[in-house]
Amino acid sequence: MAELEGSTVLVVGANGAFGVEFCKQLMSAGVKVIGTATNAETSVSLRSDLHQRLLLDLESSESINTLASFLANSAEPLDGIILASGLVAFGPITDTPQSVGAKLHQVNALGPIQLTSQLVAKLRNSVDLGGSPFIVSISGVIAESPMPGLAAYSSSKTAMHGFAVAAAKELKKLGIRWLDARPGHTESGLAARAIFGTAPNFGVGMSVESVVGRIIAGITADEKDLPSTSFQK
Repeated sequence: MAELEGSTVLVVGANGAFGVEFCKQLMSAGVKVIGTATNAETSVSLRSDLHQRLLLDLESSESINTLASFLANSAEPLDGIILASGLVAFGPITDTPQSVGAKLHQVNALGPIQLTSQLVAKLRNSVDLGGSPFIVSISGVIAESPMPGLAAYSSSKTAMHGFAVAAAKELKKLGIRWLDARPGHTESGLAARAIFGTAPNFGVGMSVESVVGRIIAGITADEKDLPSTSFQK
């Protein structure tokens, strides 16, 4: 069992639906949470009682480098990273602008990959201190079953999933666990904030609270993967 109480965890996108719930449940478990928001405007949605409130724009390599450098050089430990941010878009491939696909890939895959890669050494320090560090990504069921009308979104999430699977095998040797979660449709409100297109009727999804609770249970139980079958409505 992984002990969360007293650990320090970075929640990327701590002002979003998933991020807010992760902060709530982790802090209830005695975790010191470092939360990020994209900019000063969105940071007002961050909890005032977070251990630290930081800015991170996943579309900016400079912003990613700045945050990674700050955390890497901090005297504080880092025991976990939860990638709770993301964007979605809808539409056929003939209508979806390339710029939309590029933005999805940057925020959903390339940015998180850049950040986590730069923080591996910091997580390795947690191992040296007797911790059980982890990274959590939420690639979603779309990474298992890409859907028509969501090709651009599907490709960004399958990219994240593929990286997570391969990285998990490398990081296991260093004592770091990468847990990829692939829940089905969740009522996070993300579909209503699509950067392009209109969401189809997905039906009633799972609650954010239950999905986040299942992921945290997976962390504490030392699970290695959370496929879509791990989640139930």
